[in-house]
Amino acid sequence: MRLRQVVIAARDLESTVADLTAVFAIDVAYRDPGVGAFGLANAVLPIGDTFLEVVSPIDPTAPAERFLQRRGGDGGYMVMVQSPHLADDLARIRALGVRVVWQIDLDDISGAHLHPADVGAAILSIDEPRPAPSWRWAGPEWEQRIRRERVCEVTGVDLEAPDPAALAARWSVVLDAPEDDAHRIALDRGTIRVHQGATTAVRGYELAVTDAAAIVATARGRGLPAGDGVVTVAGTRFTLTSA
Repeated sequence: MRLRQVVIAARDLESTVADLTAVFAIDVAYRDPGVGAFGLANAVLPIGDTFLEVVSPIDPTAPAERFLQRRGGDGGYMVMVQSPHLADDLARIRALGVRVVWQIDLDDISGAHLHPADVGAAILSIDEPRPAPSWRWAGPEWEQRIRRERVCEVTGVDLEAPDPAALAARWSVVLDAPEDDAHRIALDRGTIRVHQGATTAVRGYELAVTDAAAIVATARGRGLPAGDGVVTVAGTRFTLTSA
């Protein structure tokens, strides 16, 4: 498995997209009308062949609306990993008692969303694109929208929980991926880390970057918290690592 896409839920879609595109020098590749079925509007921004998505509720009954109210603001909402064998993964996941809340099978991709109460901290989606380098959820032109002036790849997810050992163990068994003593779960590409925290939630995401100084300077210029290799946009901490 590899990390392919991470998602932020934000109250103001356009201001969040404006911050992300300015700070990281990336572009919107796609706005998916299909997410209207979930009561959402969205924007998907490629970072290399990985993706950052922003979703915003347009229906007061949308799960993302309940998430924003419960959290008390914007923040990390969903993690999407790519698998070469979704059917095998689903058999294992169902045997663990994890509920599948949404599933789709199309010619070019199959995917399943897992219940966040059964996994912890976020909605976890497991997807099998065909062919493997493709990614339907980013639209038909995402490869032409890639920019590499500042960022190269989404490389990690930072979760937090009052009991990080338990949350890391759960993600490890659901993903069938090894966990080390520091509560880090290694995927084929990408790492999921679980930290001590007051709540069970997504703390933020890690990006491989080529110009951390420009990222931090732009974030500060826009009045966003930034410094020491971390910037915060829409309640989400982005840890900057050298590409």
